[in-house]
Amino acid sequence: MALKVIALQLLASLAAFLPTTIPANLSYPAVFNFGDSNSDTGGLNAGIAFPIKRFCNGYLIIDYLMNEMDLPFLNPYLDSVGAPSFQTGCNFATGGSTVLPANAALISPFSFGIQVAQFGRFKAKALELLSKDKKLQNVLPFEDYFKQGLYTFDVGQNDLDGAFSLKSEDQVVALIPSIMTEFETGIQKLYNQGARNFWIHNTGPLGCLPRIIATFGKNPSQLDQFGCVASHNRAATAFNAQLRDLCFKFQRKFPEANVTYINIYKIKLDLITNYAQYGFKQGIAACCGYGGLPLNFDNRINCGETKNLNGTLVTATPCTNPEEYVNWDGSHYTRAANQYVSTQILTGNFSETLDIFQY
Repeated sequence: MALKVIALQLLASLAAFLPTTIPANLSYPAVFNFGDSNSDTGGLNAGIAFPIKRFCNGYLIIDYLMNEMDLPFLNPYLDSVGAPSFQTGCNFATGGSTVLPANAALISPFSFGIQVAQFGRFKAKALELLSKDKKLQNVLPFEDYFKQGLYTFDVGQNDLDGAFSLKSEDQVVALIPSIMTEFETGIQKLYNQGARNFWIHNTGPLGCLPRIIATFGKNPSQLDQFGCVASHNRAATAFNAQLRDLCFKFQRKFPEANVTYINIYKIKLDLITNYAQYGFKQGIAACCGYGGLPLNFDNRINCGETKNLNGTLVTATPCTNPEEYVNWDGSHYTRAANQYVSTQILTGNFSETLDIFQY
C-alpha cells in the first residue's frame, strides 16, 4: 500500500512538470512586445525612416491580441512623434531584427539584446518621470504594470532566414543553440527587471514563404509535398523544438514565471496547406508582387515598387482581393491571415504552459 501511495505521488509530481494545453485567458494591464516584422507596429519606420510602417495590408497578430485584451494598439518605443501613449505597454519590435547581435549587413540594428536594453531604459525613465509628475500616469505604465504585464515575443525567423544565405542546412541547425543562448539571456534580464508573464511564439514555416520558394525552390526536389522548401521548414522545426525546451527549462528555473509557448508554426502550416477550408483562395502566392501565379513573386522587385525589368517598366501591385490570400508580399502575411491565426491562438489549442504548482 505504501509503495502504491509513493508511486501515485511520484506520478503526480511528474505530471506537474508536463506541458499542458490551456485556453488563452488574456487579461493584463499592459503588454511589452519584442520581435521582428511579424509584430512591428512602426518601429523600423521610426528608427531608420524605413518607408513601410507595417509589413502587412492591415492588422498584425499583436494587434488582434491587444484588441482581445481591450487595450489600445501598441506604440513603438522608437516613435516620439505625436506624443504617443505608453500607459498600457510598449512595442520594441522592429522589422528585420534578429535574436543574435546585428551586423552591418542587416536592415535593422535593433537585435533582441538591444530591444531588451531599450526596455530597461524605458522602465527606468518611466518610473523616474512618474516619481516627479503623477500626471504622467496618463501616458506611462504604473509601476505594478511592469510585473503584472504580459511580455510577448515573436523573433528568430530572421536568424534562420539570413543564415541560409551563407550556410548549409546542417550549419544553420548548428547555429540554433547560440540563438537559444542569446534569447535565454534576454528573457532572464527581463525577469530580473520584474517580468513574470512570458508569451512566446515559435517561428512559422519559413520554407512556405514565396520569397524563399523563389530563391531556394527552383529545383522541385527541394520542395516538400506542400510545395514548400523542405530544408527551411526542417530548420524551423528544429528551432522550435529547442525553443520549446528552453521555455520549460526557464519555467523550472524560475517558478515565479508564467511561461506560455505558442505553436505558431502548426497554425500557419495548417492554414497554408488547407487554405480553402478557411475561406482563402491562395495559400502560398503573394497578393502584392509581380510575376503571376503560382508565386506572384520576383526577387528583383518589392511590393509597391516600380522598376525596369528586362527593358520593361513594371510595378509590383497589390491584388484586388487580399482577403483571399494568406501571403501579403512574399515574406509576410495578410491581415485576413493574421486574423485567422489570432483566432486559433485564442482557442488555447496551440498553447502550452508548465504549471509546477498544479499539484
